[in-house]
Amino acid sequence: MSYVMPVYNEAAYIDAAIDSVLAQQYDGERELVVVLGPSTDGTTETVIARAEADPRIMVVRVPQLSIPVSLNRGIEAAAHDIIIRVDAHTELPVDYTALGVAALQRTGAASLGGLMVATGRGRVQSAVARAYNSRFGLGGGAYHGAASEGPAESAYLGIMRRGPLEQVGLYDEGLKRGEDWELNLRLREAGHLVWLDPALRVAYWPRDTWGKLARQFTATGIWRGELVRRLGGRNSLRYFAPPILVLSLAASLVLLVLELTGVVSGWLAWLLSLVYLGPVLYVVLLLVLLLSRSSGARFSDRLTFVGVIVVMHLSWGAGFLRGVAVGARDAVDRSRIES
Repeated sequence: MSYVMPVYNEAAYIDAAIDSVLAQQYDGERELVVVLGPSTDGTTETVIARAEADPRIMVVRVPQLSIPVSLNRGIEAAAHDIIIRVDAHTELPVDYTALGVAALQRTGAASLGGLMVATGRGRVQSAVARAYNSRFGLGGGAYHGAASEGPAESAYLGIMRRGPLEQVGLYDEGLKRGEDWELNLRLREAGHLVWLDPALRVAYWPRDTWGKLARQFTATGIWRGELVRRLGGRNSLRYFAPPILVLSLAASLVLLVLELTGVVSGWLAWLLSLVYLGPVLYVVLLLVLLLSRSSGARFSDRLTFVGVIVVMHLSWGAGFLRGVAVGARDAVDRSRIES
């Protein structure tokens, strides 16, 4: 069993992530391949010290900031046929490996994943976690809350068989985001099964500041736009909702200025006013979320949650439009430059 963990500037989370891997209750040989990017926050020193103290940890160094490159170098260095991707922002429950491998063998899947269960400390990160776990935050992706087991579009993290991975060429090193979805698309198109097992639940620590959240979602949106440029209609329709929201907001602001200055008036103004429908419905949704107890126990918590939803949607949507218009152009997740 080989766990592959790409790591960059994760000083606050790396020890807990490594501990959760080493604590797995699973019989058989295991190794943890930690692929170190050029960290600047002490992560490298922590990982090297852990590797020197525990022979189960192998360190691979990569010079660039690229998750697909890190994953590929880790898989190439791994000794076993079952690859389990883990991230430094995640913590695995102790039975994750045993349950996942059993499901892999039972289903014959090439790639299998479970549910991301976001969790947080403090007001902002906790609100981000609630947004991750909400269908309004990340658009209803199966691994954010689906209750039924079965074939899936993609797999969160991924418990994978080496053979099918090598058959399709591993991760696309030309991508900076969306690499899991794109890999699983190629696996499915090659005739392999991708599977969701909701019994697998992984704790995930999301970004903990407004700035990091905005930068993360902008980069994610940019690379989804790049994937649309490359793959067109093979992308799910849900990915188009945030950019449509951004376009409708922009069109509404332009129309409002034209109406207030008298440039547009009369029947044409009434006709074009249909563009306001999208922003109005979105504001209604935000008001409903603000009043819902599921958004947070206190009003301040709910207000933060609504703010997080807006940042997610607008950052992602604006990034998507940029990615579709001009391509990703090697854009990176700037939130990862900070620890």
